[in-house]
Amino acid sequence: MGEIKLTAEEMRYIVLLQDITGASARDCIVDNENSRVIFVVKPGDAGKAIGRRGSNINMLRKVLGKDVDIVEYADNLEAFVKNVFTPARIINTRLIERGRKKLLYITVDPNDKGKAIGRRGRKVALARLILKRYYDIDEIKIK
Repeated sequence: MGEIKLTAEEMRYIVLLQDITGASARDCIVDNENSRVIFVVKPGDAGKAIGRRGSNINMLRKVLGKDVDIVEYADNLEAFVKNVFTPARIINTRLIERGRKKLLYITVDPNDKGKAIGRRGRKVALARLILKRYYDIDEIKIK
């Protein structure tokens, strides 16, 4: 994984997250296409970022005027994928390299396929952004 460069806007959002929630963010991705901000927080900080009954995340949504997603960071791909797709249960991940392309096959619990894809594919779009940024994965297939 290369060095992640943050824009001034993303750095402001990270400070805002820390001020409002007390959680520490490693990264922030502004997804203008879906009008949302994605925070990658330190392991163990997702609960703090979300707050009791979602109070912190709701406050952030109001202040930013955008939807907010919280993903807990993990050191290895499989654990990170599980965090990205929470609450869907991931059974297996398989990374295949074809030439210069990296494809990630994700097997989810059949009962959780809808959760893994998300409404109008939002969860998959979030996964594509994050996994491209951290692991240079070009394509994600959910089975």
